[in-house]
Amino acid sequence: MKPDTHTLKIGVIGLGVGEQHVIGYRAIEGCEVVSVCDVDPGKLSEVADRQDVAGRCDDYRQITEDPDIDVVSICSFDDCHAEQAVSAFRNGKHVMIEKPVALYRHEAEAILEAQQESGKLITSNLILRHSPRFREIRRMIRDGEFGDIYYLEGDYIHQILWKLTEGWRGKMNFYCVTYGGGIHLIDLMRWLMNEEVKEICGMGNQILSAGSQYRYPDTIVTLMRFEGGALAKNLTTLGPQRTQLHALNVYGTRQTFVNDLPPGKLFHGEKPEDEQEMTVPYPAIEKGDLLPDFIGAIREGREPNVSARDVFRVMDVCLAAWESVEQGRTVPVSYMM
Repeated sequence: MKPDTHTLKIGVIGLGVGEQHVIGYRAIEGCEVVSVCDVDPGKLSEVADRQDVAGRCDDYRQITEDPDIDVVSICSFDDCHAEQAVSAFRNGKHVMIEKPVALYRHEAEAILEAQQESGKLITSNLILRHSPRFREIRRMIRDGEFGDIYYLEGDYIHQILWKLTEGWRGKMNFYCVTYGGGIHLIDLMRWLMNEEVKEICGMGNQILSAGSQYRYPDTIVTLMRFEGGALAKNLTTLGPQRTQLHALNVYGTRQTFVNDLPPGKLFHGEKPEDEQEMTVPYPAIEKGDLLPDFIGAIREGREPNVSARDVFRVMDVCLAAWESVEQGRTVPVSYMM
């Protein structure tokens, strides 16, 4: 892909989290948000007025098919992502897509095919990679300070059950909490390990949302085996009675890391004097923090830090996790690319 140096014109679809995309793009030199889209006319008018965006529409095609738009952010309901992404790629756009990229394998495969044929870039808002604390942990792993990593825990713990019981997620024909929440920690562990997941085993229950509009497990636990042999666990729960936390525990032969608030902890042994505080900021991230790198990748003709390979491979792991929950067995992870 050739570098692109002209002023990039942006369209944003979905103005919930999408408003943060509008703000993020407008802070980048050489980017102009020219149009926004939402199916809710009140939200469309409110956000467009607040962010001073002239172009407004309730049909995503007015963005994906606009020949003047270079980049599309897809921040709509999850069951709309695939159709909108395929349209954007077929019309020659670069695409930033909120996770999950799709809800079904055939949708993800269609997006991948359209993206590869277009020659345009795709990325997703897997924002935990940008947290200073997790970036430092990655550096330490790369430098061998943990020794050999043999086990990790990456848990998405967030009391947002209302998003299932009252919001649009619970109204969709299908939704998986691992796709919407756990995906962040699964991607983080892949990124830290610089390895892929080989096989996965998952179980779920629906105690928290029983009797509500939501019809699927609201709590899912998955066990994973990485290619190098390390094991990992992901818990996704949207109704815990506790503070929101991206719980990350990294166990190495030389030391252990435990994420906590406000400081994290490093352990070099079992005695009190072997414990050390880690004060590198966490989470210290905003929704639009990955946009400058995405725009930089477009301008420089390179893959963004969250690359196409990352987008589809973490989705492959999540798809395998749900397959395991449904079938009650350990399944191998099948990768699209």
